[in-house]
Amino acid sequence: MNFLSKLLQGVAFLPSIIAGIEGLFAGRSESDKKNAALGFVSAALSLTDAVAANQVVDAQKFTEGLGKVIDGVVECLNASVWAKKTA
Repeated sequence: MNFLSKLLQGVAFLPSIIAGIEGLFAGRSESDKKNAALGFVSAALSLTDAVAANQVVDAQKFTEGLGKVIDGVVECLNASVWAKKTA
């Protein structure tokens, strides 16, 4: 599968991934949750293989970009009806 297609599929599943991690890591810090999401998405995208095949030329910047995407998805989820209301 072409890496761009794989990346877009990974991004499409981010809300589900984040919701799952939120449940598994409920008592953990936001940074722990983000690191877990980054690890999961990186593994799903086979980031190591993509770097080896020169599809990703700067793994650090790519990971930073994924982190920003994850932050954005979390922000959208928190601002939507999906967020649990605290009374």
